[in-house]
Amino acid sequence: MSARADRPRRGDEIEVDVADLAFGGRGVSRADGFVVFTPDTAPGDRARVRLRKVRRRFGEADLVEVLRPGPGRVVPECPFVPDCGGCRLQHVDYGEALEAKRQQVAEHLARIGGLADVEVREADPALERFGYRNKMEYSAAPGPDGALHLGFHRRGRWDEVVDIDPCMLATPAGNAARQAVRAWAVEYGIVPYDQRAQEGFLRHVVVREGVLTGQVLVTVVTAPGPGDVVDVLAGRLPGAVPGLVGIVHAVNDRPSEVTGGLPSRTVWGRDWIEESVEVEPGRPVTLRLSAGSFFQTNSRMTGHLYRRAAEAAGLTGGEVLYDLFAGVGSIGVALGALSKHVVAIELVPEAVEDARGNAERNGIANHTALAGDVRVVLRENRGQLPEPDVAIVDPPRAGLSGGACRRILELAPRTLVYVSCQPATFADNARRFVDGGYRLEWVRPVDMFPQTPHIEAVARFTRA
Repeated sequence: MSARADRPRRGDEIEVDVADLAFGGRGVSRADGFVVFTPDTAPGDRARVRLRKVRRRFGEADLVEVLRPGPGRVVPECPFVPDCGGCRLQHVDYGEALEAKRQQVAEHLARIGGLADVEVREADPALERFGYRNKMEYSAAPGPDGALHLGFHRRGRWDEVVDIDPCMLATPAGNAARQAVRAWAVEYGIVPYDQRAQEGFLRHVVVREGVLTGQVLVTVVTAPGPGDVVDVLAGRLPGAVPGLVGIVHAVNDRPSEVTGGLPSRTVWGRDWIEESVEVEPGRPVTLRLSAGSFFQTNSRMTGHLYRRAAEAAGLTGGEVLYDLFAGVGSIGVALGALSKHVVAIELVPEAVEDARGNAERNGIANHTALAGDVRVVLRENRGQLPEPDVAIVDPPRAGLSGGACRRILELAPRTLVYVSCQPATFADNARRFVDGGYRLEWVRPVDMFPQTPHIEAVARFTRA
């Protein structure tokens, strides 16, 4: 296979032995320098695969048949695997998946960041492997017969939805909300939105839940149309969804499938929920979350993640803590009792108001929340804010921009804690911080998303 003439071609079926998992959950097999990535395979599998893309040194394939299952393969508990595009690791033994995530963090640091000698610690397992998600975004689409499908996109398709019932990652309340909205749509003849034809009414159902408070908020996203039919839900959902505190109607008049930042109105109740996070035993903080605000999707693991962040920060009560990309201020508020002063910076003004309210309601008086781009806020307020001893960054998947990295390097906190949800962008940012004079002491993966390839990690940097 090393000679060009012997390299497989697109459409060829070959037999492979899967060695491990790549980022994204695809199995990796190798032969004479040619690498094949195949979804739905597990470490140790002997499989027949069909190549659908071939490059000079690697190919991408689809699974045809598992010839001999490896020790890393298990039978998925969900009947919708692998049609549904959500749980891409249900067929992999949990211990194998956890170790694969740890290795992927180490590999990205070495390959992208050039940081091969970093201590990547054993990954923290999830407290719950199913039923853990506090936010579900169900998509609506017509099925082959035109009937309503309400679930998740079919693997690899943007125009088809698998009719899930139930979803094993959702809580009982999350499934109950989907079932209740579905029953309403069927009874009233609500037409599901056809993404290909760009017509129809019901587009998405978003369920947000305070798992530890028992509060549920349901947002129904539709195309423009009569709102009075949505108002009917006010008489149906409260008795069908345990803990329901509000129903919101949002309207999306654009082709793109988005659920946030849309014009909306409250149909019933209120447009926010509360969730609890406990970092210090016996001292929980309660956070108010509006319909569109960001929060970790695994409530029970969030307290654990923040405890790891506190460990990395080394807080003793005398430090000034900067909470950058703060969102609703969850990290800063949760760690406020362990800090001398917290400065939270967030781009979205509504989230900043949430952060201020969350600090006030929890009695965190040593908390300052500022709205704006991190680079601009830090530049405009330099000299007016207390100098940071510790900075915690929790950026989106795209990571920190070069400008944001430079601004943090100018701040020069003694300790920098990076909460990452994407190992590739984290590795790139880590290289920038190391080049700027920091030492990456350790990284700890935390499994916030079991059954999926997503990886969360906490890293500790100290200034050299």
